[in-house]
Amino acid sequence: MTWLAGVDGCPGGWIVAFLRPEGDEARIAVMSRFADVLAAEEAPAVVAVDVPIGLPERAGPGGRAAENAVRPLLGARQSSVFSVPSRAAVYAASYPDACQVALKTSDPPRRVSKQLFMLAPKIREVDAVLRAEPRPAARVFEVHPEVAFWRLNGERALDQPKKIKGTCHGPGRVQRRGLLAAAGLPPAAVAALPPKGAGPDDLLDALACAAIARRIHRAVACPFPGDVPRDSFGLPMAIWA
Repeated sequence: MTWLAGVDGCPGGWIVAFLRPEGDEARIAVMSRFADVLAAEEAPAVVAVDVPIGLPERAGPGGRAAENAVRPLLGARQSSVFSVPSRAAVYAASYPDACQVALKTSDPPRRVSKQLFMLAPKIREVDAVLRAEPRPAARVFEVHPEVAFWRLNGERALDQPKKIKGTCHGPGRVQRRGLLAAAGLPPAAVAALPPKGAGPDDLLDALACAAIARRIHRAVACPFPGDVPRDSFGLPMAIWA
């Protein structure tokens, strides 16, 4: 039977929420490498991952078209959508180098945010896997948890953050768990404690990604932007919800 996967980065590597297209069967795991997700025994037909896929040679205002398409949807949560710089900046060896490269490969010139650069190893890992083998790329989709929750919330921006100044915000977590439950995700998974190597927020985000994996599998998810651009390696640059 078919499995789907929602994937989010975490301190231990990647937290994965494996779900069936329907029903309450679920498996939650932390895997050290993104390639392990694709090679897992569940063989997920759809992998919805919270990481930028497709890197531009030059970045425009606000990053890629994908970031610019979803930010207006999120209200106060739009700061969670980081601007993706050029491929060369993502592959730079250090933050100062990334900023220098980004200034030369963006219009208008713009440095890389520290938050985005902290994600660069994850971005490079996924990028390398998808460029190495075209078959996995066909089942891997870029998603964003806050855009997923926007979709699950009736296309309304959430009014509660997950964290405030780095500290967990209880009402925000309760709101997100409620949306996941209402979307039909397995109650045991929604209420579960995260496995070693991941935090509670990581688990909620992986489940939100899994909810979009179900939508993609049912062919009811939409890409942002609707006219999906591709990078120089043919990888799509769109956020799905």
